[in-house]
Amino acid sequence: MVYLATFNWGWLLASALVGLAMGWIAVVQRGHGLSVTTMRRVAIVLGALILASVFHLAPGRAGYWLDLGLVMMAIYIVGCAIGSWLRNLVVSRHTPAV
Repeated sequence: MVYLATFNWGWLLASALVGLAMGWIAVVQRGHGLSVTTMRRVAIVLGALILASVFHLAPGRAGYWLDLGLVMMAIYIVGCAIGSWLRNLVVSRHTPAV
């Protein structure tokens, strides 16, 4: 992990900044979202990728890219959450209590 952060800090920073920007410009949708079946499939695939990374099932360069991709995705999602939270603080219109 230290290796990824040391040698790929630019990519990790870019991932965080893109996530921050996407969280800021994203319009909140109060739609139905994904179905339960789709969410389960995504969770299973993501869990399998994390387990493959933890147990080093992908050797060499493929494992390196897997680790980097998972870390970048996590940083992107955190950046999206922070960006949307900041937009809510700055842009939201609070109605005064009457």
